[in-house]
Amino acid sequence: MKMFKTDLFRNFAIGFVAGALLVGLQAGPDIVGAIAPPAEAAQTR
Repeated sequence: MKMFKTDLFRNFAIGFVAGALLVGLQAGPDIVGAIAPPAEAAQTR
């Protein structure tokens, strides 16, 4: 029996992608607001 089969690496990759998607979906709106705050127009005189 091989220690590292291709199935193991594929399962790690699938788990990593699924975890990244879950974290991205949960923190998505918060991250966007922190990176680029909403634009505000300049006051005119």
